[in-house]
Amino acid sequence: MMNPQQVKELLESGFTDARVEVAGDGRHFQALVVSPDFEGAPMLKRHRMVYAQLREHIDSEVLHAISLRTLTPEQWAAE
Repeated sequence: MMNPQQVKELLESGFTDARVEVAGDGRHFQALVVSPDFEGAPMLKRHRMVYAQLREHIDSEVLHAISLRTLTPEQWAAE
């Protein structure tokens, strides 16, 4: 099992100037990832970028499911 802080650290290390918020119960998580790396990328590509950072943990079933919100800094500021 993983804790939200571990997921947060993995995501922060994988994206430029990332703002990451993670909540979860050890196997199911919800994450907000804000990074300029998402500029110009459609939502599906953004999600694939996040899954790539977590692939090892998903494949080993340590991390069972994650719900994502992926935003650019401009989109985050607009909210």
